[in-house]
Order: sequence, then structure tokens, then C-alpha cells
Amino acid sequence: MRVCRYHLLGALFLLLLSAGAMAQSTRLRAANKQFDNMSYINAVRGYEEFLRLDKYKDPLEIKEALIKLGYSYRRLQDTKNADRIYSELIEKYPDLPSEVYLYYAQALASNRKYRDSQKMYAKYGEMQKEDLRGKKFTVSYMDMNRFYQDSASYKVEYMPFNSRQADFSPVYYQKGLVFVSARDETGMIKRVFNYNQTPFLDLYFQPDTAELRGVSDEISTAASLSGSDINKPGNGNPAKNTLSKTEIFSRTLNTKYHEGPLTFFKDQKRVIFTRNNDDRGKSGKSGEGIRKLKLYYAEQDAAGKWVNIKELPFNSKDYSCGHPALSPDDSKLYFVSDMPGGYGSTDLYVVDVNNGQWGSPVNMGREINTEGNEMFPFIDANGQLYFSSDGHEGLGGLDVFSAELKDDIALKGVTNMGAPVNSEMDDFGFITDAIRSSGYFSSNRKRGASDDNIYSFRRVCKQLDLFVYDAKSKEPIEAADVRVVKNGVNQQLQTSGLDGSVRLCLEAGSDYEFRAIKEGYAANSVRFSTLTQSSNPSLGLSVYLDRSENTSIVKGVIRKEVDQQPADGMKVTLRNEKNNSEKTVTTGPDGSYEFDMDPNSNYTITTEKDKYTRDKNQIKTGRRGEVVENNVGVYGEGDVFRLENIYYDLDKFFIRPDAAKELDRVVSLLKKYPEMTIELRSHTDSRASDEYNNKLSERRARAAYDYIVRRGVSPMRLIARGYGESQPVNDCVDGENCSEDQYQMNRRTEFKILAVQ
Repeated sequence: MRVCRYHLLGALFLLLLSAGAMAQSTRLRAANKQFDNMSYINAVRGYEEFLRLDKYKDPLEIKEALIKLGYSYRRLQDTKNADRIYSELIEKYPDLPSEVYLYYAQALASNRKYRDSQKMYAKYGEMQKEDLRGKKFTVSYMDMNRFYQDSASYKVEYMPFNSRQADFSPVYYQKGLVFVSARDETGMIKRVFNYNQTPFLDLYFQPDTAELRGVSDEISTAASLSGSDINKPGNGNPAKNTLSKTEIFSRTLNTKYHEGPLTFFKDQKRVIFTRNNDDRGKSGKSGEGIRKLKLYYAEQDAAGKWVNIKELPFNSKDYSCGHPALSPDDSKLYFVSDMPGGYGSTDLYVVDVNNGQWGSPVNMGREINTEGNEMFPFIDANGQLYFSSDGHEGLGGLDVFSAELKDDIALKGVTNMGAPVNSEMDDFGFITDAIRSSGYFSSNRKRGASDDNIYSFRRVCKQLDLFVYDAKSKEPIEAADVRVVKNGVNQQLQTSGLDGSVRLCLEAGSDYEFRAIKEGYAANSVRFSTLTQSSNPSLGLSVYLDRSENTSIVKGVIRKEVDQQPADGMKVTLRNEKNNSEKTVTTGPDGSYEFDMDPNSNYTITTEKDKYTRDKNQIKTGRRGEVVENNVGVYGEGDVFRLENIYYDLDKFFIRPDAAKELDRVVSLLKKYPEMTIELRSHTDSRASDEYNNKLSERRARAAYDYIVRRGVSPMRLIARGYGESQPVNDCVDGENCSEDQYQMNRRTEFKILAVQ
């Protein structure tokens, strides 16, 4: 259902040729009228009838009909018929618009005719040298292997809640998924979209994703027992009856026009969604007579109803904005638009969000956007961008791509997700967890009924059995620590079993190092790569340790001081002061590290990460075989610490003796990290007026500021700010009766780290 994705395009390419209306045959005029109204199903019928029945056709009319018929099939996603028509066009006519060669190349790719597609892209590139697609795809289709490199790493499953109509673009909501669908669950007569005679799009809710895995497994089991593909629509599927019923998501958000896709704020009580311009009459249509897409905001009231619907300020009736995605901290909105000034038909844009205030949209640049269509952005919990494009090299149609962003720039370019997430057809609406271990996406690949459907994916890894042995006796070593290092970053720490084995699950396309450490042995490591594919379902690898009394071990855990959680991504460097040799690792999710060292030696161990404090410790190893613990706490920009023992007497702002001890700790911290700057934040209880409390909290913050400055800290490193009663830590607000102890909890001072270097 091409409207699901390409409705943003509007009518950018409606008339490739024109012929005199009076000279046209009646059938051609009727077909052209349907084409001009973007009623492509009716246009197809009209052009096919004209080409089949009119006996005395003008050659120019035949050419016009074939061009518009091919384009109509393209818009209806009928790639086989588009292939047929464009083939006939190119065979008969030498002077064709360059777009015909581009559309033919795209249709051929969607039909897996990559060599033929390559030739058409080359022809298009000769005609349109400024459009990089001609060159990129010509080169890309010389070697298709890179698109299948990770094909064994994922398992893809058709979702049992799909309908006979289009279902696509899922987003996580509560325990389930909200998605876009053209299904008509009401049983009432519903308007259909002129474009392809399907119902208008609405938002639906599948309540529980936990059920989906169980049903999918049941479907797979039933299929293997029956020998049939029970996932295919039309086959019996008793497991589907166990699934919770799909619901209409919101009767206030759903209207007679298209709704979706959408994105939720972190609290899931506010939403940004896509809808056709709902202004009435001509004011709702563009100069082309089309209702463009707009982005709207809504919020949930106490009864759970979506209310306060209002459009975003950068919408326009003359171009579309849609497909929203919010950053993990809700500070940025990514969306799709065909607004003037872009690189292609539709581009990705980003706009700042600040307490309901919207900045100006910014195009995400040439690294992301192409001369084609970029659509359906999604940002995972780590800030990784996923989107779909038919302008970057892919398998055909829209493919899913990923990009690591820094300041909204894809510094390392974009990466095609490859098969099986991508196919020769359109693949889009991709969502995933933070580590891309599972998620959902949409596709119109053949597995579906007749249109877009939603699929799940799970990463299926390569199994490796690692064995740790004594190098001399060849006996297995039990309880050896095995550190997994992937692409230079520490992963999980494992312990070998009775047989010396550790069972590991490896990701495709990665380099691994396995370091085995055991007290009384010299550490050893072995490397392994999954960059090359192997058909073996599991692999074995061994590492041998020599007994030695000449090595010591240093190990530790790096934690964030603000919450005592492990700090990942910390670079840890061990430097031997005798020979200046260095070893470096990067911590993983557990924040831990380990190194082997020479006994009776001096070492320096350094921990560092951007926007975190840098620590350096001296270590001197003693006896042989010694294990040295070196745990480190780090401070990060933005961390807020409550000074637990700094309280104030009612209406007072002087520093009490118990508070002085706590402030001395802050002084020590600032002297340890001479580049650190902080904000002193003081709060009051809710008694007295807001104005009084604001002034009192400012005086209290200033008292802490003065105390720290008197102890030798530069005032340039401090900011003092009072917040009055605006940020209580309990329910003691105006109108509530509380105990003195409860009030005192709100009379507190905190410090926030503004910078560490």
C-alpha cells in the first residue's frame, strides 16, 4: 500500500507527457482524468483498456499511456507489471525521460533482477550525473554479498495480529504496540482512499507483546508438524485465537482522514502523531489540491482520553511533515518532510523540543538524505538512528539503515541492516531495544497477505564453546575467569565450569578476544572473528594457561558516584613505569576490568571517558600471584548529589556545624578535580510565600557558596542558585500538614556537576 509510505510525495510527478485534449481518444482522456486525480487503480484499468482496444492509436498517445501506466503500477507497488510496462517502453522508444530508467531500475531490483537493474541505473546515471543514485547502485550491484553478511544472525517472524489490509509502523506503548492499519474493525461503512481504494489509515493497539512470542512459537511448531506454512494468511491458525484482541487505539485521535505514524514522549502521556491536514474546505488543501500530512500533539487526561490536540508550528498546507520520532530524553523530534530546500523527494529533519517550545527544523544533511526518499526514523535508547531509504544502496525498495549520531550528524555514514530485515521489497518502520537484540519492522514482502505487514525479529547468535586448559597437563581448569572483549570493548565476565568450558553466544560481524585469568597461572588470550560466515551451528575454541608464580593481577569495578551503577565505556589504561608499556581496555555494562602484571613493579592505572572525571592511581605489586583490587568512582557532567546532612533551621540561612562537615567533602572533591565546576542548589520547605522562599533559598545557596570560597576554591567554579519550594522531595506542599522532620527534608542543598574539564 504505497500511500502508507509515499503519501508524503503528493503529486510531484503527475504529468510526464502532455497531449492535446481534443486529439486524445475518449478512453485515454478518461484514464488521464483518473491519473490526474491520483486514482491509480482506475487509471491502470483505463490505460490497459486503451492499449488493448483502441485500434487506431496515435504513437504519441501510446507512449504517454505507457509512461503513465508504468508510473501507476509503481505507485501501487505492483513491481512485476511496472517491470513489464517499462521494459516495453524502453524497447519501443529511444527518447524517454530519465525518470523512466530510474523507475525501471527500481522495479527490476524489487524483482531481484539485480544485473538488469544495474544496467538501468548506469543508463540513468549517464542522463542525470548529479544524482548519485545512478553511480552508487551501479557499483553496489556488482557484489551483493555484503547485504547478506548477517543473514544468519536474525530470525524474522510474521506477526499473528496482521490483517488483510495494510499494517505497519509499530511503536512501543505500555506492554504492547501501537501501529498504523487500514483494517476496518468497526463493521460500519468506511470511506476509502481514492488512491488505491483501501480504507483510510487509523491507529490500533495490540496490548501485550509478551503474548506475541508465545503465539509465534506455537505457529512455528504447528507449521513444522503439519508441513504447511501456517504463517501464511488463509491457512488455519488455532494459535491466533489465544492472542488478545487488537483494539482501536483512540477514538479521539482517529478521524475520517489518515492517522499515523506516531511517537510517544517518555511518560507515554503525550504523543506526536501524523494526520492529514484537517482544516476544512480549500484551506485544508495545498495549491495542488492535496491534503498534505501534518504533525499534531496530544496529551492524555486523567480518564485516559487523548485531548488538547494541536498542530506543530512548522507545519504547512503546501508540504508534508510526518513520521515523528523522539530522542530518548525528549529533547529532539526527528521527522520526515518534503518541504522546499531538501536533497530528495522526502528528507529527514530534526527540531529541538524544550518544554513545549519548538525550534526551527534542520535538515539532517547529505550523509543521511539522498535524492530519493528517507522515511520512518526511529531513535533507540542509546541515541542510534534507524530509518528507511530507497536512495542509499540496498536490496530494493525501501531498506532499513542505521547511523550513529553525534550532534545529529552521521559521522560514520549509514549502514544497511542487510537481510533478513531487508528484502527486495519495502522494509520500514523499524523499532528495536537498546542492543538490537529484538524488535519489530514493517514490510510488503511476499510473506504478507497482499500489503504491508508487521514482523518481529530476534537476533540469533553464533554459539561458541570455549575451553580453558592447563597448558602442561591438558586438564580442564575450573573457575577460571574468562573476559569477553568484543571489538575492543569489555563484555560479560564468565567463569569456566567443571570441564573448563564457557558457552558463549557471539554476534555476527564482530572481532572477539577471550582473556582467561586464574590465580597461579599466567593470563592468556585467544582471538576469534565472526566477520567471516560459517555454516556450522556451533564452534569450539581452546585457550591454554601456564602455571606461573611470576604474575600478579589487578582488577576492579568502575562505578558512577551518583547512583553506584557500573560505568560502561570507560577507557582503562595500565602503564608499566619500568618499561613504559601500556595495556588498554574499555569497560562494558558491568563496569569491570582486569590486567595481569609483573610482581614487584610500579604501575599507573588511568580511567577516563568524555564528560566524566579522569582518575589516576599508582599501584605497586608485591608478592608473586597477588591480586590487587582497584575500584574507582567517577563523577559525570549533569550528576546531581544531595548533601544529606546540610539542613537549615526554619527561616535561617547560616551554615550549621553539621552542614560544614558535608561542605568540606565538596571542597575536597573540587580540589581533587581542579577543572570541575558545580552549581549549588538550595531548596526550602513550603511554608511562607513563594517570593520569600525564593529569596531565602538564594541566601542559603550563597551561604554555601561563600563557605566553599573561603576554603580556597575559585568562585569562577561555582554557581549559587535558589529554587525556593518548587522542587520538594516529598508531598509537603502548600495546603499539606507535615511533621517538622518532613519539612526539614525539603530544606536542603544539592550540588550539580556542570563540567568536569
